[in-house]
Amino acid sequence: MRFEFIKCHGSGNDFCLIDARDHAVESGAWSRVARTLCDRGGPVGADGILLLKQGDRSHAFGFSVVNADGSEPETCLNGLRCGARAGFEAFGIDAARVKLKTSSAQVARETDLAPGVATVRTTVGPVAVGPAAIGLRVAGSGIEMEVPGLPSGRRFTAVSMPNPHLIAFVDTVDVAELRALGDWCESGPALLADRANVSFVELRGEDLFVQTYERGVGLTNACGTAMAASTHAAGLTGRLAFGRERTVFNPGGRVRVRAEGPGGGDIVSIAGNATFEWDGVIEIDIATGAAGPLEVVRRREDEIAAWASLSG
Repeated sequence: MRFEFIKCHGSGNDFCLIDARDHAVESGAWSRVARTLCDRGGPVGADGILLLKQGDRSHAFGFSVVNADGSEPETCLNGLRCGARAGFEAFGIDAARVKLKTSSAQVARETDLAPGVATVRTTVGPVAVGPAAIGLRVAGSGIEMEVPGLPSGRRFTAVSMPNPHLIAFVDTVDVAELRALGDWCESGPALLADRANVSFVELRGEDLFVQTYERGVGLTNACGTAMAASTHAAGLTGRLAFGRERTVFNPGGRVRVRAEGPGGGDIVSIAGNATFEWDGVIEIDIATGAAGPLEVVRRREDEIAAWASLSG
């Protein structure tokens, strides 16, 4: 089957974006497409694929993401920004309510982070907190708690965006420690009903730096829901006040995040880039996952340069 796609990224979290509204592909087959397109040793390579889907009476359009390992998370806010931009361009709109796997999100065009850097704001919530919210099989408040059975002595906050997150505040991110803990969570331990995204977070004045081991992906340049969850956790733990916009840095760039506490509905909004780098075409055998040659039909050099000037 022939697939046209856009190679895109949000904060360096890179994807293949497909307009799936007219694709006759069974739901389960998208996993094979994702594994093929996301293979870093293959013709493309990405953290996941993004699917623009039909909407319904309550939603302008639908959106889903399939990770590099073929799993489908509840949502992906970096990817949602890119999907929202595609939806805006397809329907000639600037804001929408979007149907996700298990919830909805509000999306809107936002003032650009920098000249030429297309920017979208996504708003999700209410955020849920606690072990039960993320399928963590222990008792406790879920706020800066030690987790018996977890191979780490750190204290974690359990946040559902609605995908599951374990957030630990650290003085300095230890990448080797994060990778080891993420690998353990990825192995499907009995302690975690649905695995988890794991983030180490540094407080940098009134802002944050977040590095994440993403479920189904591994260490990643950025994870939008993790940055949102980390900002909410900073409010829950008293490190930062709710209701103020923060700059959240990550290895791939930066976003702006505003988290509201219980008095504000536990809503989180995140504004960041939705950069389209190039357009490609590829043939994939749905039955086997085998890929044909990749054809790059358009390179968006202006967007690549605009993002490089901001992130560099």
